[in-house]
Amino acid sequence: MSKLGKIARRTFLFGSVAIAGGVAFGVYKYKAPVKNPLLNDLADGEAGLTPYVKIDANGITLITPRADSGQGAYHVQAAIIAEELDVELDQVRIDPGMPDKAYYNTALGGDGAPFAPTDDSFGANSTRVVMDALMKFLGMQVTGGSTTVPDGYDKLRIAGAVARETLKAAASQKSGVPVADLKTANGAVQLPDGTAIVYTELAAIAATLDPVKDVTLRDPSQWRLMGKPTQRVDIVAKSTGTLPYGIDFTMDNMVHASVRTNPRRGGEMLSYDASGAEGMRGVQQVLPITGGVAVIADNTWRAIQAVNAIDVEWGAAPYPAEMDGHWQTLSDSFNDDQLDSRQKDEGDVVAALDSGEVIEAEYRAPYLAHAPLEPITAVVHVQDDRVDVWTGTQIPRFLQTNVSDITGMDYDKVFIHVLMMGGSFGHRLEARVVKEAAEIAMAVKGTPVKLTYSREEDMTHNDTRQIAMARGRGTVKNGQVEAYDLGIAMPSVIASQMGRQGLSVPGPDTQIVAGAWEQPLSIPNYRVTGYRAPELGPISSWRSVGASTNGFFHDVFLDELIVAAGADPMEERMRLCWHDPSRKTLETVAEMSNWGSELGPNKGRGVSFCMSFGVAVAEVIEVTNTDAGIRIDNVWVAAEVGKVVDPVNFENMVQGGVIWALGHAMNSEITYSDGMVEQSNYHAFEGMRMYQAPNIMVAGLENGEHIRGMGEPMVPPAAAALSNAIFAATGQRIREMPMNKFIDFV
Repeated sequence: MSKLGKIARRTFLFGSVAIAGGVAFGVYKYKAPVKNPLLNDLADGEAGLTPYVKIDANGITLITPRADSGQGAYHVQAAIIAEELDVELDQVRIDPGMPDKAYYNTALGGDGAPFAPTDDSFGANSTRVVMDALMKFLGMQVTGGSTTVPDGYDKLRIAGAVARETLKAAASQKSGVPVADLKTANGAVQLPDGTAIVYTELAAIAATLDPVKDVTLRDPSQWRLMGKPTQRVDIVAKSTGTLPYGIDFTMDNMVHASVRTNPRRGGEMLSYDASGAEGMRGVQQVLPITGGVAVIADNTWRAIQAVNAIDVEWGAAPYPAEMDGHWQTLSDSFNDDQLDSRQKDEGDVVAALDSGEVIEAEYRAPYLAHAPLEPITAVVHVQDDRVDVWTGTQIPRFLQTNVSDITGMDYDKVFIHVLMMGGSFGHRLEARVVKEAAEIAMAVKGTPVKLTYSREEDMTHNDTRQIAMARGRGTVKNGQVEAYDLGIAMPSVIASQMGRQGLSVPGPDTQIVAGAWEQPLSIPNYRVTGYRAPELGPISSWRSVGASTNGFFHDVFLDELIVAAGADPMEERMRLCWHDPSRKTLETVAEMSNWGSELGPNKGRGVSFCMSFGVAVAEVIEVTNTDAGIRIDNVWVAAEVGKVVDPVNFENMVQGGVIWALGHAMNSEITYSDGMVEQSNYHAFEGMRMYQAPNIMVAGLENGEHIRGMGEPMVPPAAAALSNAIFAATGQRIREMPMNKFIDFV
């Protein structure tokens, strides 16, 4: 192989290259170099200029390792790189790349630190550095926690700039023109005489050079793509039905499989009789798998029909068989023995409660399924010397470990090909479909197996959102909130989710109080306590995780106290909020919604505020109480994210998240009977109908110092704003979801 085929420097000096102004290249100085995975298998003439940019004579490929489930992750990652690389998005190919520890998530560890996002003290920031180092040590290539933009904002800009300057160095070598006299534009290096040398012509030379270390990132005033409305790179393919998703993947000689596992989650399969399935058309094999049984057939429909024809005797569930037992377990968890954390404890709550008239309330939030529209699938091909997996996933490196354990193949011989997902909402943080597909593929080594869940199998075996309960006690004085005491009980999401990966996480689970304890409010006597309930049904990260329930609990109880004090819900929240960027979201949403204006009869407005994932979000919802029920008319949202990278995608994300949150708050729950989930499909798990969708107005604010993500933070305040609006319109306070148990919606 020619020496031109390999870049000379075997590492990409992430975190050790100086950029203009003396700022360390990377996020923290402690970062050591990471190996550039693109250098592992370069062809002649290919240049892997950074872990994110590969160029050859035929084109430019941008690596976008954060998974895309419809939220525009590929687009925004590509735009950030392209901004500094000086290419247009129609000039590049986008590839999620192969999993590698180089793609660890720099922003993921921050949420696990026991410090509020508003805490910029030395201790808080030092702990975040340690958490970031842990993410690197573990190679945590995970998409989640609204971290795609925070993770990539600096990292991907630097990657694009390093590639750009290295290409300029290659052009200088080719042309003899000093680098200082060169410019770039539209995927080419521009010489002083107007000659343009396209990047693809420079790949072979660039492959021989060390990456240029001293780069200057462009000021936002010079941006062409970031901060500007852009058309997502996948919009044409999605609009024409030509974008391939995981469900579309196929290959030669592939067989199809479907499974049934114990509907009493975690229970055993005691026995099965496959005689009713074995003679069915297209059936090739019936085999037991962990917790259930699988059928291999010549197409998916026949596999599903056959597996459902198997007579199975299932064992008992390891959790209460009926919902009363689940709620009772939560109720019994409000005790000191199960106290998990008390990260907010200001003033003297006990004394304040003893000295005034106590206002008390209890709140409930149910299990919820993820229920993405795309059916859950994975293709696994086990061969003698390698295993290949094709699926949509947010945890590709975890999948490598899972498949290696099941097949006995060395970790580095397991290749995960990440595919586009038609929705996730946290579902693709789980590995079940890949584990089961690997088990099945081991039975037919050499033959690719595509496992597809029926909708019923997926819905009734979903690792749901946590069930949760909260109890609030508080007092008011002189027209203001004086004391606020909130206890939250739920099982540990992290323990359940990580347990399925064979991992345990020591210490408190911050998700039990997420979206409650970190609120920047100056209440004189203020306490938030998390109680860890015993494990119940298996649970997982559902869009906004702990904050999805706690944003409802925290703000509705705050609203109850404000009403009891006789204060204006908006003005009292503003008065209590000590954090300027957060207060600005309230001020903005008040102006957007014309808060305080006359509404007329049978109407009401509710406001809510929640900081989650470091993002301050204020929402106002306006409803009408009609003869047939509540109609949601308008929603206004203001969110502080530090920098809006793509205003179109930002608006779409917020609007979609509000619809998601309101639909579930209105209509959805997962319940158990006889240990089994009762809701088997969308007919029993409704979201919001199109005719119910309100007008949604969005404002993205840029007053904060930190770059934040917006995939989840609009969800936690939505249910609270709806409950508060219903109270304003009807006088009825709804403290439990789904709300359609207590009121009709039209």
